Amino acid sequence: MEKFNKLTAVAAPMPLVNIDTDMIIPKQYLKTIQRAGLGKNLFAEMRYDNDGNEVEDFVFNQPAYRNAEILVAGDNFGCGSSREHAPWALLDFGIRCVISTSFADIFHNNCFRNGILPIEVSPEDLEKLMEDASRGANATISVDLEAQEIRGPDGGVIHFEIDEFNKHCLLTGLDEIGLTLKKENKVTEYEETRKLSQPWL
Repeated sequence: MEKFNKLTAVAAPMPLVNIDTDMIIPKQYLKTIQRAGLGKNLFAEMRYDNDGNEVEDFVFNQPAYRNAEILVAGDNFGCGSSREHAPWALLDFGIRCVISTSFADIFHNNCFRNGILPIEVSPEDLEKLMEDASRGANATISVDLEAQEIRGPDGGVIHFEIDEFNKHCLLTGLDEIGLTLKKENKVTEYEETRKLSQPWL
């Protein structure tokens, strides 16, 4: 998993509430377990018309936001089914950080497992960040995970909370496999002991 420390990038505004995982990545694109390539189908039913052409006014089709790495979204982001393809699609598009007032629990956890930083802020702070993001190419926002701070284009600072375990995993790039491998010696020791104590298994 790619480490997350500091990120300065264009932020895309999406002031919709209750954006569910089917909106993030529609069900017809869930037949694969390959993460690469899912980004082109991110928000597909809002991003493209019935003929597959880009919807001009959709945020990620606007030149200023095609390379956005931060998404500023409305309340209850990632609700709906628990599909892990949702953070996969966001990450494959290039999104490393999502800022909202709240997230669905499973989506929130899946973000951390895949190297995306989900940040919860107050409604007042979200409104300010949404305004900042609406500046287009001038909507550069900085996120400092170590300091737990968001810095807007005008220099204003917003502090955010994050639990120490998920913070550590993002800063070090440790996913669940990486965490397990850190205890490889203990796993091996247990396996050898188990073979001796219960050889019939």
